[in-house]
Amino acid sequence: MKGDWLVRLPATMSAREAMAIGTAGYTAMLAVMALEQAGVTPDKGPVIVTGAAGGVGSVAVALLSKLGYQVAASTGRPQEADYLKGLGASEIIDRKDLSGPAKPLAKERFAGGIDSVGSTTLANVLSMTRYGGAVAACGLAGGMDLPASVAPFILRGVSLLGIDSVMCPMPLRREAWKRLETDLDRSKLAAMTSEIGLAEVIATAPKILEGGVRGRIVVKIG
Repeated sequence: MKGDWLVRLPATMSAREAMAIGTAGYTAMLAVMALEQAGVTPDKGPVIVTGAAGGVGSVAVALLSKLGYQVAASTGRPQEADYLKGLGASEIIDRKDLSGPAKPLAKERFAGGIDSVGSTTLANVLSMTRYGGAVAACGLAGGMDLPASVAPFILRGVSLLGIDSVMCPMPLRREAWKRLETDLDRSKLAAMTSEIGLAEVIATAPKILEGGVRGRIVVKIG
């Protein structure tokens, strides 16, 4: 492995915790940092997280909650409501409420959002974002298309922030992991993490694709 790809493990973080965070949690931290950079602060109003029971979503809910944001968690799994509230969500939104065709502008509900779904979900979130708000887009679980209008951008000054974890510059990577060390509640990380052995990976993969797994899975090798 190329040495310049590596980020030093934070001093107070175990290797297991780093793997529990993984790419998903690191991406969630980049999204939170982007919202902060765009001026979305806790006093501006609630922030929505889509795909909230997944890896990116679970970490995003926990991070935003600890930082003082009021978090609305969108999920297609109502049975995970207690889990998401345990991570810090104050409101649970059914995925179906965001999956229909988006209006050019809907009622202003959110100061910002972190979206890992894309497609009509992201379009609806953009249409519901308050004046001057921002949405960080980091996934495409619902599709690569974006059936939205320019109305939120030109009439409400909404910003769409693209989050890329792969080619992210090293200084930003280091900052994200430093923030994860201090801003992610380790007890919440533990609550969202399960562990399997290497022999269980093949059997677990279909469950992930079917949306039957919540939070993070650590694979123990050896």
